[in-house]
Amino acid sequence: MSVLNLRSPDCLITHATNILHNMSRKETPVSEIMSSPVQTVTEETTIAEATDVLTDEQIGSLVIGGEIICGIVTNTDIVRTVGTDIDPTEATVTEIMSDPVVTIRPHEAVHVAGERMGRNNVTRLPVTEDGQPVGIVTTTDLAHFLPKNRILMASEPEKDVHEGEFE
Repeated sequence: MSVLNLRSPDCLITHATNILHNMSRKETPVSEIMSSPVQTVTEETTIAEATDVLTDEQIGSLVIGGEIICGIVTNTDIVRTVGTDIDPTEATVTEIMSDPVVTIRPHEAVHVAGERMGRNNVTRLPVTEDGQPVGIVTTTDLAHFLPKNRILMASEPEKDVHEGEFE
C-alpha cells in the first residue's frame, strides 16, 4: 500500500489519477461516485449565510448559482477571510468565490475527473448536465473509489516509532 502525503492535495490527486487511469476494469462514470444533489446558493448570499449552510450540511463547498454556475466557494475560502477587512455579514460569496469553475459531466470517467483536478489544481468538480449542477465530485470521493488504496488511519502507532519521533 502506498504512503500518501495527506498535507498535499496535489500528491493525493496525482496518485489517485495514476491508479484510476491504470485500472483495468470498466471505466466508471463520475455519476457513480459523485455526491448529489449539490448544495447551491445565490450570488446574493452573504459569507456568513454560506458559513451557516456549510456547517449545517457538513459539507466543504457551495456552488454559486442555480441554472448557471458562476463560481464555487469552499470552507478554505471562508477561513481566509478571517482577520481581513471583509465583513461576513455584509460581503457576498461573489467576493471570495473561485471562478470560472472547472466542471465535469456525469458520463465522463472517474480517471478524467482526477486528471482534470490535477491539471487545474482544484479539489472539487461540480458535475453538470446541460449546464446545470447535478452533483459534485471531490478528492475524497476519488480516494474512496480506490478500494485497494484507501487511506487507512492506524489505531496504534507503528512499533518502530518511539515516543516523540515521527516520520
